[in-house]
Amino acid sequence: MLSPALAFVLPLASSGEGDENILLPAVYDIIWGGLSFLIVFVLFWKYVLPRLRETLEERTELIEGGIARADQMQVEAKQSLEQYQAQLAQARDEAAEIREKAQAEKLVIIEEARREAQAAAEQVTANATAQIEAERAKAVADLRRESGGAAVDLAERIIGDSLDAQRSQAVIDQFIGGLETSASEAGTD
Repeated sequence: MLSPALAFVLPLASSGEGDENILLPAVYDIIWGGLSFLIVFVLFWKYVLPRLRETLEERTELIEGGIARADQMQVEAKQSLEQYQAQLAQARDEAAEIREKAQAEKLVIIEEARREAQAAAEQVTANATAQIEAERAKAVADLRRESGGAAVDLAERIIGDSLDAQRSQAVIDQFIGGLETSASEAGTD
């Protein structure tokens, strides 16, 4: 079946001056053209098309491999990120632990320093008290000796006779006892 347009053109083409149809090529042209097309088609089919398919398959594999590698790298990156976040959380926990330990150690050190300072203060106080007592005892001894000597001299002048050692000591003790009594009475007033 011919298409309606072709059915219209064919009778017009054949109605010309000769038997030749100007729309249809010569038979030898159709044969040589068909043979050339067939050769080119077979060569294309046999050589070009397989290489084209290979190239397309290689590109497809390369693209799919690239996508697979990208997916794999994305999975690895995600795992690395999770590991990093886990390590970061662990490091934060360790840092918090270290801070807590340091705080506890600080409190222990402060308490130990307080105890040492208290002990040193008590030692200084005890040393100062002992030194004060020693100074007081020395002052009392010096006072006894000087006031005792003055009392014995005064007693000897009053009596007009020198006193023996035992009597001198009794006079000194009595004099100092009187001074201590006077001092204690003055302190209570």
